[in-house]
Amino acid sequence: MLFNAANAQWRVLPRPLFSAAQKNWLTRGGSLTQRLQTLGRVEVQVVREAVDFAWAGEAHCLKARARQRVWAREVLLLVEGEPFIAARSIAPLPASRGVWADIRQLHTRSLSELLYGGVIKRSALASRPIGKGDPLYHFIQRCFERAALRRDLTPPLSAAPVARRSIFMHAGQPLLVTECMLAALWLRLAEPNRQTG
Repeated sequence: MLFNAANAQWRVLPRPLFSAAQKNWLTRGGSLTQRLQTLGRVEVQVVREAVDFAWAGEAHCLKARARQRVWAREVLLLVEGEPFIAARSIAPLPASRGVWADIRQLHTRSLSELLYGGVIKRSALASRPIGKGDPLYHFIQRCFERAALRRDLTPPLSAAPVARRSIFMHAGQPLLVTECMLAALWLRLAEPNRQTG
């Protein structure tokens, strides 16, 4: 795989501080939306779809120049109305009009409809915790604000947001998907007799 989602901050092997359930959700491939459906009814709420600039970490991950223009899709995945995932998917702008053009037509459909069952290759999943001051922390805040959701982003330490990311390659063009796993997911998995899915 030419592209790699891991670096000094993003690790393929989750950090020891993560619980067994967190490690399980951070490392298992396949459709995250399908996995969330084992916990309840899943709704995709589109927060923003627009031409944007790649963040520094994203550009480095895609081996692109700083502030390269990309197509960005930002969504919340809600389970029974609760936000479990905040996700940002980006593709280089030319690719979003070419091999990744279908990402512009998804609307409230799941991205997984495009990614599985074909010739698309996926990098290893890499993960890291999200702390205050982190760009992903501010990304989650913006998602909640734009979706008019009032949520406390300072849950118990065991339920703090954690992110994972991977790169999907199609005809030599990358799509970077970053998924922030939110407090509601960890709190649901911590319920007595709850399976990790």
